[in-house]
Amino acid sequence: MGMTITEKILASHCGKKKLSPGEIIEARLDFLLANDITAPLAIEGFEQLDAQKVFNKNRIALVLDHFVPARDIKSALQSKRIREFARKYKIRYFYEVGCGVEHALLPEEGLVSPGELVIGADSHTCTYGALGAFATGVGSTDLLAGMVTGRLWFRVPESVRVEFLGRPGKWITGKDLILALIGKIGVEGARYMALEFGGEALKRISIFGRFTICNMAIEAGAKNGIIEPDQITLSYLKNRAQRPIKIYKSDRSASYARKIEIDATSLEPQVALPHLPSNVQPISKAPKLKIDQVVLGSCTNGWLEDLRTSAQAIGNRKVHPRVRLIVLPATRRVYMQALKEGILEKLSRAGAIIGPATCGPCLGGHLGVLSDGERAVATTNRNFIGRMGSAKSEVYLSGPAVAGASAVLGRIGSPEEL
Repeated sequence: MGMTITEKILASHCGKKKLSPGEIIEARLDFLLANDITAPLAIEGFEQLDAQKVFNKNRIALVLDHFVPARDIKSALQSKRIREFARKYKIRYFYEVGCGVEHALLPEEGLVSPGELVIGADSHTCTYGALGAFATGVGSTDLLAGMVTGRLWFRVPESVRVEFLGRPGKWITGKDLILALIGKIGVEGARYMALEFGGEALKRISIFGRFTICNMAIEAGAKNGIIEPDQITLSYLKNRAQRPIKIYKSDRSASYARKIEIDATSLEPQVALPHLPSNVQPISKAPKLKIDQVVLGSCTNGWLEDLRTSAQAIGNRKVHPRVRLIVLPATRRVYMQALKEGILEKLSRAGAIIGPATCGPCLGGHLGVLSDGERAVATTNRNFIGRMGSAKSEVYLSGPAVAGASAVLGRIGSPEEL
């Protein structure tokens, strides 16, 4: 019996030729990540251990992105503590205000390569599976262990093969594909499993759409999401990857716990209704409810192509007077590219509020937190109760096209309506 791409990567990092699901291993880490919420806990543990150094100052990234620019004194103190730690231990990859959202920034900077094993103290670390890496979120305590030793234990996950078939329509993006999957299998449908994505439709999805797909693997309960590297992957990594590339592919005889097929040909833009990412409806069946806010950004859909798509859906129209359209480019580079192309000007003229490269309201942080009874369409990745502010608010997840159209319509709606 052969091995999956996930099993091969884990085997290569624990010194074994063969691995099977369920095995407990201790594996070597290639790269570690923490942000302004999760890093302080790891730093506190680091100091309690009286550790003298990190395992490798060139294999750790500390990204301040959740509550930046600092929203209050507490967040300012957290940032200060991380800043001082990074300087003391000479952490090479320390990113501060405006650099970008961690899961967009690291790929953009070439800090993750195919075949690597990456952990991050953030659940959406699985984003990097789009590059053919095994990437997964961990708690701050596990991050601490990795920072000190450069190793961590794992249970080898079972793999689920997901085939996206057919040819996606005009407004269909990676967000729609992954929402369709989560709607099909539920938020626990792949619990502690590796979601391995492939299929003809995926060949028509950009690397940025693939980042979105792998990012939201965790919303189906998965340990990781992963895509075998192809020419799209390698083109993105050209002149970008800072470490050697090692490509692994699943064997034809690999064993899967389950195989799932989703036909993208007839797929409509998808919307996840409150209060779960699995509460999915095609846009034609989604309730045409009035909305108060639209958020375009986050580590799912803050890429340049997402801003383009939303701007295209809006056209020369104005944002509905009842709606606040908040645009947060994923990184400073995306911001500058969108500025150069005139996208930000177009969105601003339409009535959008353009903010910095930060997580913003995605986790109820700042720059757009919802009040009681308010309703938002967001290109973010979660819509749990209270996720974006008040427990009495509602968040509807969508791709950038539906977000743009909804901002103009003043209600949940399709770009086709415009």
